[in-house]
Amino acid sequence: MRVVCQRNSGVIFPPVPSIVDEQGELDKAGMARMLDHVIESGADGMLILGSGGEFSQFSSLQRKEIAAFCLHHVDSRVPVLVGIACTGTAETIELGRHAQEHGADGVLVVNPYYVKLSDDARFMHYKNIADALDTPVFLYNFPDLTGQDIGLDVITRLAREVPNIVGIKDTIDNISHTREIINRVHTFRPDFIVFSGYDEYMLDTLLLGGHGGIPATFNFAPDITRGIYQAFQDNDLEQARYFQQQLAKLSPLYALEQPFFGVIKTAIRLCGLDISTAVVAPALPLSDEKTAQVKAILASIHQ
Repeated sequence: MRVVCQRNSGVIFPPVPSIVDEQGELDKAGMARMLDHVIESGADGMLILGSGGEFSQFSSLQRKEIAAFCLHHVDSRVPVLVGIACTGTAETIELGRHAQEHGADGVLVVNPYYVKLSDDARFMHYKNIADALDTPVFLYNFPDLTGQDIGLDVITRLAREVPNIVGIKDTIDNISHTREIINRVHTFRPDFIVFSGYDEYMLDTLLLGGHGGIPATFNFAPDITRGIYQAFQDNDLEQARYFQQQLAKLSPLYALEQPFFGVIKTAIRLCGLDISTAVVAPALPLSDEKTAQVKAILASIHQ
């Protein structure tokens, strides 16, 4: 198990889509091509079975199959985080132990959805998971999909009281929320890793003292997110502005279809990687009209 991120270093950990066949089963050849592509494109690491990896559509058995295949195929070439979240604590721990046994460098846990939990219940859910695992645990805050913010007070308490919780992916359409996490937690735990969840907030997160992002756009436009990070490192405002403007052109992709799984896979295929664009039901495949819209958006960058 390796350190995922050093203090004062930025990282890009794209959420890798799960490549499946028309029956929704793992396409191992396509998945291998996807993983190799991400590594060869210069990612610092990767996240598998995140939101963009369709974790919520798969059974636990399928998630174990995908995690094991990906971890063994990557074979420690880069650090790998595995999404393990379930609505129950026990099943989340089970998936975490499986990921740990297969060599995951960390696990990502979105808070339980459907049933709203008290602050104490959310705290104990995460504490029990972290106490049961040796591998580092990352919080995942995505209130638009879970229906409930983890909460700044709960995040701060977890960072203070649970050493094995090492960071957070903050996917919230409000950069002041991420800023407040950094301001609160870094006063007593400066090594707590803060990733942006929304691609367009990665630069803001870096400027505020965070560590980087988990941008889905890296899967098909790696030069843009790499360019943002390199410009930040070089203190090159003009380059940072340029790449941020190119990234903004890609943001409409996320609104083309809900969920966005097929959009990301289609964009990857249009950019030249031979993968299946099949998605897992109840998500629907992208229509020809929307595929044309993806193509037009991709053509707009660097113009």
